[in-house]
Amino acid sequence: MVTLADARRIIAAAEKKAAEIGQPMNIAVADGGGNLVAHVRMDGAWLGSIDISIKKAYTSRAFDIATKDLASHSQSGGQFFGINASNDGKIMIFAGGVPLFKDGKVVGAVGVSGGSGDQDHAVAEAGAGAY
Repeated sequence: MVTLADARRIIAAAEKKAAEIGQPMNIAVADGGGNLVAHVRMDGAWLGSIDISIKKAYTSRAFDIATKDLASHSQSGGQFFGINASNDGKIMIFAGGVPLFKDGKVVGAVGVSGGSGDQDHAVAEAGAGAY
């Protein structure tokens, strides 16, 4: 179970990484059911990235995969092409969603949006590392 205390720790680590790279981010943490536990919009982060960060966390938990990896399989001709149209539009196939593991099982996810795909993924990884 991802608690609020866990989510706060994950967000703090992600915020630190975002500050280090100089890119304000939206950071969302979801529990094992893909439900939002906590979200932070850093000062100056894009408004449009709020929804994207939450959906990245949901997507990562729903499929137990980093969204950057899901994205590579969802391109035209890929085995998951069109997956972004599933789940009532809640699937986000941009980099920045990372599953949270405990004892080898996925128990939640972190979703980050506001920079390039590489930046979003790096910030999400930093957050996940605090779990």
